[in-house]
Amino acid sequence: MRRLIFLARSALSAGGAGTALILLGIMFTIYGWREPSALSVLELRNLLNDTVVLAVAASGLTLVVLCGELDLSGASIVGLANVIVASTSTGPFGPLGSLLSVLALGAAVGAANGALVAYLKQQSLAVTLGSLIVCQGLALLILSAPGGDVAPAIIDVVSGTVLEVPVAAIVLAMTLLVWLLLKRLPIGIRLHAVGADAQACHLSGVDVPATKLFAFIAAGLCYALAGFIHSAEIGSGDPRVSGSFLLFMFAAVAIGGTALNGGRGGIAGTLAGASILTVLQKMLFALNIADFYTYVLSGIIMVFAVLFGQASALLGEAIRRRQA
Repeated sequence: MRRLIFLARSALSAGGAGTALILLGIMFTIYGWREPSALSVLELRNLLNDTVVLAVAASGLTLVVLCGELDLSGASIVGLANVIVASTSTGPFGPLGSLLSVLALGAAVGAANGALVAYLKQQSLAVTLGSLIVCQGLALLILSAPGGDVAPAIIDVVSGTVLEVPVAAIVLAMTLLVWLLLKRLPIGIRLHAVGADAQACHLSGVDVPATKLFAFIAAGLCYALAGFIHSAEIGSGDPRVSGSFLLFMFAAVAIGGTALNGGRGGIAGTLAGASILTVLQKMLFALNIADFYTYVLSGIIMVFAVLFGQASALLGEAIRRRQA
C-alpha cells in the first residue's frame, strides 16, 4: 500500500499545468498587444465559447490517458451527440430529453470501451478505433448531411449568461472544480496510480479493471456533453466533426502536461492546453499569419510539452532518489 501511495503522490506532484498557464499568459499577452479588443468583454466571451467544447472533450480524454490507455472515439461521440440533439431537441424529446439521451449514449459507449479494455484485456487503441468508426456510421445514418435544428432554448442557455457570467465560463469552472475534488478521492488517486504502475496497484489490492472502466465511462460523458454544447454553438447538426478535432484533443492533453503513457498530469493542465490552442489561433490571426501555421505551431508546442514533461519527471525522480 505504501508503494501505491508513493506512486500516486509522485504522479500528482509532477503535473505540467503551471508551465501551460505560463505559456498561455505569454500567448495571450502577445494577442492582446496586437489586438486591443482582446480584453473586451465580448472578445473574452467569444474566447470562452471557442474553448469550451475542446476543453470538455479533452478533459474526458485526460481521464483515460491518466490510467495508461488511449481513446480515439471522443471526436466521433461529439459528432454523434451533435446530430442526435439536432434531430430530437425540437421534437417530443425536448432539450432535456436530448441532453439525457446524449449523456446516456456517451456513458454506454464509454462502458463498452471500458469493458473490452479492462475486463477482456483488449488493446484500447483498436477498441476505440472501432468505436470511432461505429459512431461515425451511426451519425451518418441519423443525418446524412449537415442539417437539422437545435432547440432555441438550448442555444439561449449555452450561449447566455448567469448573473452576467458566461455559461461557458461556468462549465469550465465546474469542470475544474470536479477535477480538484476527484483527484483527492480514492478513485482519483487510483487513476494516477494505475497509470503509473498497474501491476503494483494490482498487488496492492486495487481493482484496476474497475478504475479503467470508470475512466472510460466518465470520458464518454464528457464527450457527449461537449457534443451537446457544440450543437448549441453551431445551431444545427453536422455528422462529420472536423477531422482535426481528435488531434487537437490529444494536443490539449499533452500540452497540459499529462503523460500520454499515463500516471502523470490532470484536467487542470488540459484546460490550459485547450485554451492555448484557442488563443494560438487568435494570436496568429492578429499577427496576420496564415491559419495553417496553427497546425505547425501546435505540433511544435506539443512536442516541447512532452519533452519538458519527461525531463521534469526524470528530474523529480532523481531528486527523490537523492533524498532517499
